[in-house]
Amino acid sequence: MDSDTTIDHGSEIYPNDDDTKSEPDLDTQIGIEKCKGPQSDVYQEDLFQTTSHIKPKTDGDLHIHCVLDCRSEVMSCQFNNEGTLLAVGLNNGAIKLYRVENGLFVQTLRDSSCSLTSLPVTALRFTLSTQSHCHLLATYASGYVRSWYLWGGDCVWAVREVEDYGSGEGKGVQRQTLSLSMSPSGDKAATGGSDSAIHLYDLSTHQRLMTCKASSSRSLMDGHRFHIFALTFHPEKETEFISGGWDNTIQFWDTRQQRSVRMLSGPHVCGETLQIDSNVNHILSGSWRKNNALEIWDYGSGQKVTEVPQGESKTYTCHWLGQDHIVAAGSQLNMLSVINRRTMMTESRLLGLSSAVFASSLCLAGKWSGLIAASSGTRVWLLERRSRQSKLDLSEEIK
Repeated sequence: MDSDTTIDHGSEIYPNDDDTKSEPDLDTQIGIEKCKGPQSDVYQEDLFQTTSHIKPKTDGDLHIHCVLDCRSEVMSCQFNNEGTLLAVGLNNGAIKLYRVENGLFVQTLRDSSCSLTSLPVTALRFTLSTQSHCHLLATYASGYVRSWYLWGGDCVWAVREVEDYGSGEGKGVQRQTLSLSMSPSGDKAATGGSDSAIHLYDLSTHQRLMTCKASSSRSLMDGHRFHIFALTFHPEKETEFISGGWDNTIQFWDTRQQRSVRMLSGPHVCGETLQIDSNVNHILSGSWRKNNALEIWDYGSGQKVTEVPQGESKTYTCHWLGQDHIVAAGSQLNMLSVINRRTMMTESRLLGLSSAVFASSLCLAGKWSGLIAASSGTRVWLLERRSRQSKLDLSEEIK
């Protein structure tokens, strides 16, 4: 853990300034921007300057809780199950942990093999071991899947995935592992990658159970043909999951079968943009394109329910936010939007960002339930909705 978490924000100079400070070593000092109470949104806007002189800001009921400067481009992020920690996966292969309440740095997860490859962390999921120890499962563009023991900072097990094209073709050739999902019980994990195959693992034995992929038939679309960027288990069905990628399809899978059981055509998936709302059995899909970038589908029939207006924003990440809202973000407009599910109107935004939003996560438990994490460049914005805070304040008054 960092020994010094106090930073003189007023004198910190960013790379577009004339007298740029040298960056501190990743393991000795991480630039942490601590929350400054009710004025943190104004404070952060005044502090951060981009090369285009546009200041990130929020509108509607979004409020900046704090901003984390990770000193390397952020590719993925994930809140833990208790809502107390945020894990951030970086372009240089490191994972950094931060406390949600105050944005303080906790530790870096990285071993010698991560340092040697220095390829991006593509996906993160928190899990519990058979001994109820808190672990973090991570996938890497180097083809590795690693499980980290948080409080010891050790990698407890790892596998290196290779390309799987059948008949031994590509054997031993590293694949990029790009996506990750865990079954509702937490017993199994699925990974997708650049070879269009999906590997299913038993997390108690750390063994691969099977590989799901398309057949060699040219007349059937019973699996993917290109990179897979999103995987999502159905929240209430242990054996069912969906996947999406560059081939403009969403594939529906059963873990007891090697081929997909059905598909729908349309979404061009380039990030973690497949989410399932089990209450209404709807799929939210995000596509990296200007038109029809955000769509809702019926899980059972595969029919499109509606399109969600997004302007010309190309979507890299999206989520259901409770029963009433959707969160979506990406490139082109470089912003995050909170959209009302009933009116399909954007209610609040984080905008003025200098680069695309590659990753986002929702805090689902604890004091900070409803908090939104969104990355842009080397920074992660933690965003709070004022309407949520008002409800919490009212609840405290009643007590």
